[in-house]
Amino acid sequence: MSDALLTVAPQRWALLAFARLRSLWQRWFLWLLMAVLVSVLLVTVVWLAGRHEVEQVQAALDRDTADAVSDLRSGFQRNAQSLRATQAAGADRTQWSTAAAALLREHREWLRLEWRDAAMRTQQAVNTPYRMRLLDEESRGPEQSDVTLACAAARKLGAPAYSPSHYVPIAGGGGIEVMELCLPIDGGGYLVASYSLRDALIELVGPTLTRGQEVAFTEADGTRLVALGSSRRVGTRVFTSQQLIDLPGAALMLRVDGWRAAPDLFPNMLTALVTAISIALVSVLVLLARDTRRRLRAERDLADALAFRKAMEDSVITGLRARDLQGRITYVNPAFCEMVGFSPEELMADSADAPYWPTELAHEYQQRQARRLAGGMPPREGFESVFMRKDGTRFPVLIFEAPLINAHKVQTGWMSAFIDVSEQRRIEELSRASQERLQASARLATVGEMASLLSHELTQPLAAIASYASGSLNLLGPHAKGDQGEVAMAVRRIAEQADRAGQVIRSVHDFVRRRDRTREAVAPQALIDAVLPLVRLQARKLGVTIEVVLEDRLPAAMCDRTLVEQVLLNLARNAMQAMDGPDNAGSRVLRLRVARAVAVGGTGQEDGRRWLEFSVADLGSGIGEDVAERLFTPFFTTRADGMGLGLSLCRTVVEQHGGALVFEPNKPRGTVFRFTLPAA
Repeated sequence: MSDALLTVAPQRWALLAFARLRSLWQRWFLWLLMAVLVSVLLVTVVWLAGRHEVEQVQAALDRDTADAVSDLRSGFQRNAQSLRATQAAGADRTQWSTAAAALLREHREWLRLEWRDAAMRTQQAVNTPYRMRLLDEESRGPEQSDVTLACAAARKLGAPAYSPSHYVPIAGGGGIEVMELCLPIDGGGYLVASYSLRDALIELVGPTLTRGQEVAFTEADGTRLVALGSSRRVGTRVFTSQQLIDLPGAALMLRVDGWRAAPDLFPNMLTALVTAISIALVSVLVLLARDTRRRLRAERDLADALAFRKAMEDSVITGLRARDLQGRITYVNPAFCEMVGFSPEELMADSADAPYWPTELAHEYQQRQARRLAGGMPPREGFESVFMRKDGTRFPVLIFEAPLINAHKVQTGWMSAFIDVSEQRRIEELSRASQERLQASARLATVGEMASLLSHELTQPLAAIASYASGSLNLLGPHAKGDQGEVAMAVRRIAEQADRAGQVIRSVHDFVRRRDRTREAVAPQALIDAVLPLVRLQARKLGVTIEVVLEDRLPAAMCDRTLVEQVLLNLARNAMQAMDGPDNAGSRVLRLRVARAVAVGGTGQEDGRRWLEFSVADLGSGIGEDVAERLFTPFFTTRADGMGLGLSLCRTVVEQHGGALVFEPNKPRGTVFRFTLPAA
């Protein structure tokens, strides 16, 4: 093995082979260069001819598309004028229905004509005789937003306006794309025409469509609505052109795809002649290559052998090092040099100490080398150590060592293989972190299932409590006085808290299941008043003074009332627990504050929306840096009886509302939690 590693490469044979090739290449170099230049020129001429033909096809398709767009615009304008002409018969609905029915027989692209009053209520409607009734009468009313917006735009412009297309399903499967035309009429009211986009293509563009073309209506983002024309044939090339159809209120694109065979290889006689010359030139080159191949056969075998050996040495990613019996390095492969950052000359210097030994571990490495040189056998499974790169960085390695035995069965040194395990250690660390995250996710999933189970099991007892409370109030009567009045007040409070508990349970269930919650406009004062009774109960036990500060004329907050009340209650309880200590005996003040705030975007500019800022401040001992880094982490808590989910759920609720939950030190002591909600 040592002989194979230390043998000098046969460079002399390679130099001799290259010298024999030099005279041959000098003879044919000029011919080869001329042939390459002529070939490039001929290929360029053929390519330019084909490109010219492609440009002509594309230009013709663009003209056809422009003509089709012009036809569509003219057709839509004529249709609008024809629809307006139905008013010539006056305001009589019977005469209008007759005129509309005659107009529908002439225009197959219309599905329905309607006469609506100023309040968008349908007064008269006529359906096309060429199709079964597709548009439901019940859905054609003021609540049809597309038609309402189109008519509002038409009234504002004093001209016809179109609605965006919408999909109308057909019984039995399938459907059609429909676009509405709204035309304002004098004296108030509108004429509404429902277009079938496919029939519009057939009637307005179909007569001008040529073979090998497909025309389609698409949206601005490229979504195809309807298409008309022949399908693409195999072996053809696609040419596409699209233009915008400028319709008030509707953004439609007309796309025309043309199927055409690939451009001819020989567009004209000149390119055919050039191609023939190219073929002749290539034939000459083939003959030259055949003659050269016989001369290169012997040299190629030698070059392949040399390249094979070099590739073996360079492809090994394991570092290899050979040492003689005196401990000097006699061989290193490129992988080992790249691993430690030293060149082979630096590593094979006449020195007992290797430059990749860390200074603090040099004595240990010397002892290990002495044991190897004394004949000590290393473990077969290898051992780990630490090496030092040229820049001074350390990295772990796995070392395998074996004795070097020559052909005479004599040991001439030691062979070592090194594997850099730093990436493996990093992956193991990432795997441990991922396992911890998976365990946290599993705990969160368990908590979610427990929340769902508890919400299901507690709903019926709470409903029973509310029912008993209502029954008790009925027994006491509406005019209870004295002790009965106080009992009635207590029972009423029981019913209110039972109802609130039910709302909290439903909110938690919907929150865990990620269902959409209905948000409403709630006054900030109402949110504070809802949680104050529960906060005051705990504040009275802990001796905490509550201060509520609200700015004047605050707007309402657009939020899920129950979830936001739970956020306020959770933050207030945490603040009071933070002040529950001997150090805060005389300074236990909880401040709840609501003020206006302005959200700022990532560019530092105000985004123009209105926001409300809620803050909960305490005078506790504050939050340390080690706790602040993990404060919102699920299952992290500083209390022995806590679960570590309160702040995490609070932040999730606030972020679902589009706001943010942050905290900062309160001066002179304590902590302030702030969160924002959008104003109604």
